[in-house]
Amino acid sequence: MTAATHPIRPRPDEAARLAWVDVAKGLCIILVVMMHSTLGTGEALGGEGFLHGVVEFAKPFRIPDFFLLSGLFLGRVIDRDWRLFADRRVVHFAYFYGLWVLIQSVFKAGSIVAGADGMSGTLAAFGFHLAEALVVPYSTLWFVYLLAVFSVVTKLLHRRVPPAALLLVAAILQILPTSGMPELVDEFCERYVYFLGGFLFAEWIFRFADRVRAAVVPAVAGLALWAALEAVVVFMPTGIEALPTLSRLPLVSLGLGAAGALAIVAFANLMVRAGGPATAALRACGERSIVIYLGFFLPMALTRSLIAKFNLAEPDLALGVGLASLLVTAAAVILPLAFERIVRGTRLDFLFRRPAAFHIAPEPARTTTLRPVTGQA
Repeated sequence: MTAATHPIRPRPDEAARLAWVDVAKGLCIILVVMMHSTLGTGEALGGEGFLHGVVEFAKPFRIPDFFLLSGLFLGRVIDRDWRLFADRRVVHFAYFYGLWVLIQSVFKAGSIVAGADGMSGTLAAFGFHLAEALVVPYSTLWFVYLLAVFSVVTKLLHRRVPPAALLLVAAILQILPTSGMPELVDEFCERYVYFLGGFLFAEWIFRFADRVRAAVVPAVAGLALWAALEAVVVFMPTGIEALPTLSRLPLVSLGLGAAGALAIVAFANLMVRAGGPATAALRACGERSIVIYLGFFLPMALTRSLIAKFNLAEPDLALGVGLASLLVTAAAVILPLAFERIVRGTRLDFLFRRPAAFHIAPEPARTTTLRPVTGQA
């Protein structure tokens, strides 16, 4: 095994080869939004719907695949000087994290400062909350926070620790029970192995993607087999209260995460080969996954609240929760994209595009074939 320590050399067909990455990212961001929307809607309406099963099925691979995709292109910058590396992999994520922590906190200010006495107490509580967010990843933005942490840790270690040893340690961390530890430590241990795997096996993953597009029938058969096994393991009870299904068991969850991430890679490549409006829609979501990830919380909460307040769900509880969850998911995906399109090129452009003032190294040239995938959600 060799680490992907050198930039991936561009090829004439790279734009087509990168299309599957955007499709995979688009599918993953929709699954993430679906999870938040479905669980929140079910809680608000007091029941479960058909999307709850989809959310449970996707749980083992939803986030692992995101991190694997985020590590794929780390090799392009990891051996650059620290200034350029930090601009691409630290300042980039820190900018969006800090900005959207503030935005989300303003909308949630009531719950944040609840119990504070007086204006000074309110301001102190809000200030403490913002200071805490520098150390403890806040709300849904933990993914952006961890991408910067993963990138720095990998740059510090990849030349000092043999790749096999580094991967082994990351796998052990994922297997260990860390749920009682601080959130940042817990999430790091749970997810780092997938980010590292994307980095170390980048060239192999691209070769795997090429083989999938060249062998459709075996790829479809493999996906069908994976989906059947995934369903069995995800929904098979263990009788253990703390680990209710087989998918929660140590080693099993690691294997499901890796297998599921590769399954999404295969599925995305089959979608690209097939083409069509569904592929185009997924790719559009993937190209702007950071927009959806940063902005989905508000339309999700508003749509869910309207449905619950005006009792807009179907009388049949299971069907009603499922349809309501689907509507909330659609609103949470579409509205951020629409808003970003409206503000693009205006003074509000800074919400989704890092201004030049927040760069510490020159911006990369904007090209089609060399567009870097920066690991954005």
